Amino acid sequence: MFRQFVRSFTLGLVMAASATAVMAEDAVKTLNFGIISTESSQNLKQDWQPVLDDMSKKLGIKINAFFAPDYAGVIEGMRFNKVQFAWVGNKSAIEAVDRANSEVFAQTVNADGTLGYYSMISVHKDSPYQTVEDVLKNAKNLNFGIGDPNSTSGFLVPSYYVFAQNNVNPKTAFKTVRGANHETNILAVANKQVDAAVHSSDVLDRIKARQAETASQLRQIWKSPLIAADPLVWRKDLPADLKNKIKDFFISYGKNGPDAAREKAQLNKLTLGGFQDSSNAQLKPIRQLELFKEKVKIEADVALNADEKKVKLDDINRKLNDIAKS
Repeated sequence: MFRQFVRSFTLGLVMAASATAVMAEDAVKTLNFGIISTESSQNLKQDWQPVLDDMSKKLGIKINAFFAPDYAGVIEGMRFNKVQFAWVGNKSAIEAVDRANSEVFAQTVNADGTLGYYSMISVHKDSPYQTVEDVLKNAKNLNFGIGDPNSTSGFLVPSYYVFAQNNVNPKTAFKTVRGANHETNILAVANKQVDAAVHSSDVLDRIKARQAETASQLRQIWKSPLIAADPLVWRKDLPADLKNKIKDFFISYGKNGPDAAREKAQLNKLTLGGFQDSSNAQLKPIRQLELFKEKVKIEADVALNADEKKVKLDDINRKLNDIAKS
């Protein structure tokens, strides 16, 4: 009798949980898709809105574009469930995973089929500076443009490869340093408002397509190693069936169905070839990069005594080992 009660009770819980899941998905009438501020909201909305409109029709759910003045705004939106899924960079994806109950579910694929992009530093085509070393040697006389602190290509990658490895603190090395999105940095170099600036290769490609004359004013003096293509993230607490529908939409977009050609043309405006399945694993190299950058900083810190330095370095090495094993 008791066993029968337990079985009935357990079955009831399962059915209730299933009903709750169904109700949860049925209750979702609107979703907000976060878009990081790599360019002006006007340009981003122009390129992303048709994709979101297609998703609204496919899912039967209103999909709104969510813009914020900086990357942190999208992350905070996800943290407080004002944003349910988003296109972000790898660095901001780490913030979303660690602070906003989120996970990576897909990544972008470039129009040529490659799975990455580059951080770049450009000067005006008439600049006397030919290399990044020239810029660093003359930094105290130069105005420099850097990216959002949560940007992978705009901040993290150049912070490590250009500044940390050359033992340079950009905040004090340059005459002035200003932070802005990739598009703004490109325009600032073209208009000689800064002497050099960081930007990503994919945003430069979009500027070339829209404003060829502006892009022609720049000359690249540094290019990073390949960075993994931008991830898409969603909140973990989205209903499972809805997650499957969202992922299926992205993975198949521009590839299958009677509208594939039109969808492909829309992806081309985003300089994308499509999307593919991914996970938090794609963030491992960026996590390692952050720790390496911190390690270089600690090793160069003369204010730390030997014991303090050892404790901090041991902690970083432990974290690096944990990432390698995960």
